[in-house]
Amino acid sequence: MEKRKALLLGDYSYPEFHPLQGVDEEISHILQDWMTVQCSENRKMLLKENLASFDLCISYCDSRKEVLSPQQTAGLLSYVSGGGGLLVLHNGITLQGRYEIAQLMGARFLRHPAAEQLSFKVTEPDHPIMEGIEPFEIQEEPYRFDFDPFTEKTLLMEYEYEGQWWPAAWSLSYGLGRVVYLMPGHNQPSFQHEGYRKLLLQAAKWAGRFPG
Repeated sequence: MEKRKALLLGDYSYPEFHPLQGVDEEISHILQDWMTVQCSENRKMLLKENLASFDLCISYCDSRKEVLSPQQTAGLLSYVSGGGGLLVLHNGITLQGRYEIAQLMGARFLRHPAAEQLSFKVTEPDHPIMEGIEPFEIQEEPYRFDFDPFTEKTLLMEYEYEGQWWPAAWSLSYGLGRVVYLMPGHNQPSFQHEGYRKLLLQAAKWAGRFPG
């Protein structure tokens, strides 16, 4: 079986808090049986002609002050609406600077309390992404979100913080494409957690419409 291609976009040179170094190796290893992963910090990869050759786009971007150009925004929207897959991991939601991208992802990141050991539970066990996923605990930043009311989302997981449950993962359709957001991913150890590795792989396969 010929491997599919994924683009992993993040920040090597000037990350705000979450460098792609190390994380790129973990993600490439998690997906290695299914796809080759090309890693880049060049946002021009989001242009329509550059995204066309990929089966999946993974955002681990870490620059809240950055706003994509109209051309980059149109490229990503066109890619997903035309049938491409988008997997957004943890800080990757910071591409939200333009409202079009925030709507594509289904929410905006607001803030987070300090990282601590968090418990995660499945809220949609029948979804293909969640097949065989058990509750797990992991050291993470408890992200809070402002959800777009117009986007129909499927909530996949929640995390517990101070006795309350908060959204931790969701999926949605956008045109002909699919989008998944996973909150965990603060640093390299997050991607070494077996439960999260399985979740990430199944999210990537669902978003990219990979068989099997």
